[in-house]
Amino acid sequence: MDTRSLAVSMNTNFASFDLSRHLSPLRSAKLSPRSIPRASASISTTNSDSSPSGNAINSEAISVKPVYVPTPPNRELRTPHSGYHFDGTARKFFEGWYFRVSIPEKRESFCFMYSVENPAFRKRLSPLEVGLYGPRFTGVGAQILGANDKYLCQYTEDSHNFWGDRHELVLGNTFSAMPGARSPDKEVPPEEFNRRVSEGFQATPFWHQGHICDDGRTDYAETVKSARWEYSTRPVYGWGDVGTKQKSTAGWPAAFPVFEPHWQICMAGGLSTGGWIEWGDERFEFRDAPSYSEKNWGGGFPRKWFWVQCNVFEGAKGEIALTAAGGLRQLPGLTETFENAALVCVHYDGKLYEFVPWNGVVSWEMSPWGYWYMTAENETHMVELEARTNEAGTPLRAPTSEAGLATACKDSCYGELKLQIWERRYDGSKGKVIMEAKSSMAAVEIGGGPWFGTWKGDTSNTPELLKRSLQVPLDLESVFGWVPFFKPPGL
Repeated sequence: MDTRSLAVSMNTNFASFDLSRHLSPLRSAKLSPRSIPRASASISTTNSDSSPSGNAINSEAISVKPVYVPTPPNRELRTPHSGYHFDGTARKFFEGWYFRVSIPEKRESFCFMYSVENPAFRKRLSPLEVGLYGPRFTGVGAQILGANDKYLCQYTEDSHNFWGDRHELVLGNTFSAMPGARSPDKEVPPEEFNRRVSEGFQATPFWHQGHICDDGRTDYAETVKSARWEYSTRPVYGWGDVGTKQKSTAGWPAAFPVFEPHWQICMAGGLSTGGWIEWGDERFEFRDAPSYSEKNWGGGFPRKWFWVQCNVFEGAKGEIALTAAGGLRQLPGLTETFENAALVCVHYDGKLYEFVPWNGVVSWEMSPWGYWYMTAENETHMVELEARTNEAGTPLRAPTSEAGLATACKDSCYGELKLQIWERRYDGSKGKVIMEAKSSMAAVEIGGGPWFGTWKGDTSNTPELLKRSLQVPLDLESVFGWVPFFKPPGL
């Protein structure tokens, strides 16, 4: 892959925000220039047995020291469904989280993926429990897809040391505690985490740290032996217009166990304002690295799906964050009935351009690997995206009902992407161009199956009753604010 060794010059998009207020979210849709330098990064070679703070770096390395800020209550830019959705029952359930940091100068990304399966059972089920509840897979997984397409996974069948906040995007797990130390069960300062946790992680909207080791189960991809990281993040976009109440990605029905799995983008765009990642024997340091986070939860993954995400664009004016995805999901009921669901959503200059089945039609053409094409329209705008990759992609694991945390999808962070948005004329044709941008750092994914060939589909057959119900502007957070006892977990 010779292109990965090329120096890539890109607009870092989010690097133009005013960061004079440390980790303070934007308060208006007006985006102002920053007075500090653009994003920068460096790589140095480390010794595998050196401490995270004591590694020597080369003369070109930048000085970065991430600053920890505890997660405040009722923070701005918090989206619905930021919390942990486990309701304590024995129904089949998983929850997964995804955090991505992109380093444009190196044309590299790091994707952190965490999952917990059937947490009602803290360890592998006994024969009696299998008889009572049926076969279940349990445990906690931590995966990283990192630089040079290398991969790392650590997994345990136990979930005793996993914890998640019911209200906020705060979670963690201890795979191995320090000798004589007790595993944390909530967010702790980074120094305390390092004293108590030998292998594990904790993640919040503002802070992310951890240390995991290869568990030896991956024989299909090139792996690194271990990874260690600490970085702070400033959210810039949640899910909605800047300065307004943030929205549920899938609408208000996501508060209930129907139309699963559910999906929420928690931070469409942010800046990892300082930090480092030790990846095998390399150390990456960065400032103002474009960042992203999302999550999903429910009884199981869709039958098959596709996904495109990008925060780094070249030749673009303004800050851009794209998320597009679709899948074949099961409808509630006794029979196995499936429907197409998809969206294309772009945050641009403080505004969310939302193309979803309840305000228009989303169409797509997806190959089993290598080509992603989507178009969509709503009452006021039209969007088109095309992504390609010549990379082989890396198989990743996902929580599955059939095999637990197993290879179920393939990803690459080297997608070549073109994105366009137009105003829609009264006759339905394309009008004024709102934005046009390209990237060579799009994250692309194909999952589930079987994929027998190109999948062409759209959301034109979305049930009218579902469309109408999703158009109802229900603010469930406010509704349940009057009766908090009945508030669903995670909302």
